[in-house]
Amino acid sequence: MTQGAVAAEGVRARPRRRKRGVAKRLAGSVLLHAVVVVLAVVFLAPIIWGFLSSLREVHQGVSGSAIPRPAHWDNYRYAWSGLFAFSHYLRNTAVLTFLGTAPAVLTSALAGYAFARMRARGRNAFFIFVLATTFIPFAVSFIPTFWVIVELGMYSTRWPWVIWGISGNAFLIFLFRQFYASFPSELDDAAAIDGAGHLRTFIQIYLPNSIGPLAVAVVILGTGWWGEYIYASLLLPDRLLPLGVKVANGYYDPGQQFALVPIQLAGSLLFTIPPLLAFFALQKRLARGIVTTGLKG
Repeated sequence: MTQGAVAAEGVRARPRRRKRGVAKRLAGSVLLHAVVVVLAVVFLAPIIWGFLSSLREVHQGVSGSAIPRPAHWDNYRYAWSGLFAFSHYLRNTAVLTFLGTAPAVLTSALAGYAFARMRARGRNAFFIFVLATTFIPFAVSFIPTFWVIVELGMYSTRWPWVIWGISGNAFLIFLFRQFYASFPSELDDAAAIDGAGHLRTFIQIYLPNSIGPLAVAVVILGTGWWGEYIYASLLLPDRLLPLGVKVANGYYDPGQQFALVPIQLAGSLLFTIPPLLAFFALQKRLARGIVTTGLKG
């Protein structure tokens, strides 16, 4: 075969290879979108079922047709003000979530900065020790924690949430440590030349550039404290209980004969609205924080 024929054959082969590549990319994209749609259906199906069931007649439970007719929207009004002061316990939830989240995010960021940028003997060993605490099962730490809280006289108060807040969070410390380890050392050198210490460097340089990881930390820790049930139900009196505990205890008819399941579902959906709004408000910063918080360090 002559050189010209070989060249012509190569020119003809290129479009075929290009078409096969386009077909593979298209098939991969279709498969990826199909998986995303299936997962979205799996995650949304319980929420849709709960919403439709919350519109049933209060004594009907969850039986009946998939779409209730007529829809009882009064269930949401009763869930808000019918059995207990919904807004009062919602405010309790917001207070507990703030006490457990805001200080923990700040102290975790400070600890992450220290592990990433400050040189000290045994730093890595201590960091591994802190990280190892995340592997301690809840069942192991629950009873000692409860005993310490009772012995310190913090039972029936919000002080445990304050202590947990200022103590930081091991996972968030790891998160911030990995993020701050990726910063160039020239920033520290420039701050040192300007006469800034570590605290000033953290506040003026590192913290303003940590919006993404801060959003991730707030969402992860905040949603956990928002739905806290075990510690809240055991440590707090009724007047300080969060909304999740009250809703989980159920709504009952005046005779206390059976649970009003549609109203309980309505209250549960109302309970989830604030964290959903917070998630959507922080969605872009959350995605940016997940991308920028890598495993370098």
